[in-house]
Amino acid sequence: MKELTLQTLLAVFEEIFGRGLFWSMVAVAVAITLAYLFVLIRDRHMSARKFLTAQLFMPAGAVAAVVFVQWVTHSGLGDIGGPIDWIVLLGVAMLGAGGTAILVYTIEALIAGKSPKTNG
Repeated sequence: MKELTLQTLLAVFEEIFGRGLFWSMVAVAVAITLAYLFVLIRDRHMSARKFLTAQLFMPAGAVAAVVFVQWVTHSGLGDIGGPIDWIVLLGVAMLGAGGTAILVYTIEALIAGKSPKTNG
């Protein structure tokens, strides 16, 4: 592989996760992102309290993402070989943590409704 293209990445992710699961995850990520943008536009600010609660869920999201990827790929921590494996694992954990924070903030904001303009 001489160059990394979008088509190559899509093919790799479809091979790792399977076509159905991969595109389902993409659809869920797009839906959560659109809901998050809706909440930000509706409220016109970020609530510090909701953001703090969302941050508290980040470690659980990081662990869940790593466990999910290892379950899908039928591997474990003992299968980690070189530095690139650790870098990918950290990337998966970071994406899981960030995605969980966005998901929790969005759910909180949608359940609570439009909040007043104060940070709380």
